[in-house]
Amino acid sequence: MLLDSVFSWWAGNERMIGLLVEALGQTFTMVFASGFIGFIFGIPLGVILHLSKESGLLENRSVNKSVGIVVNIGRSVPFIILLVAIIPFTRFMVGSSIGTAAAIVPLTIAAIPFIARLVEGALLEVPSGLVEAAQAMGAKPRQIISKVLLPEALPGIINAVTITLVTLVGYSAMAGTVGGGGLGDVGIRYGYQRFDGTVMLITVVILVIFVQIIQSVGDHLVKRVDHR
Repeated sequence: MLLDSVFSWWAGNERMIGLLVEALGQTFTMVFASGFIGFIFGIPLGVILHLSKESGLLENRSVNKSVGIVVNIGRSVPFIILLVAIIPFTRFMVGSSIGTAAAIVPLTIAAIPFIARLVEGALLEVPSGLVEAAQAMGAKPRQIISKVLLPEALPGIINAVTITLVTLVGYSAMAGTVGGGGLGDVGIRYGYQRFDGTVMLITVVILVIFVQIIQSVGDHLVKRVDHR
């Protein structure tokens, strides 16, 4: 019965279908643009955290503590608060505080510390014996990072990428509540505010399918690169 009502609604609402398709494109842009920029900064931060820790390859307690504090502060701020708190910075970066481009700024800032901790965790899973063996063979730190640590941690890093993208889908829906566009915006404006349960349901279903696709692709890639 519920599916019948959804299909009948779908058949008679071409304008809303167009809005949903456009919103899906905006969500796609927000998630993958912020994710890509977040990985550029977050992965090196995670590597620094791992290398500079106590008894790490490049142990440096002051660097580790400083980077750790910054990462922890970034992770502790709820996204909805971060979204509003950095509006002046968002305006400075993209010239506006609303729209898809504006939403990418807080999404990226939220993603960087999240990715850093996940990458650090993935690197911790690399057996220390492999690093010690590479050091015994005379490998330099750069070679150990590029030929031992990162390749061995690749399944965990891909899993971290997947988790981050799924999290960003949820964050992008929150961004829609303050004019960020995307499926969250459609769900709030046309579903919640107009008391249209069908729009809300369709929005949720699209988001669930989107998340499932990201998770399935991520799981497939992890299986491809994991040779353990």
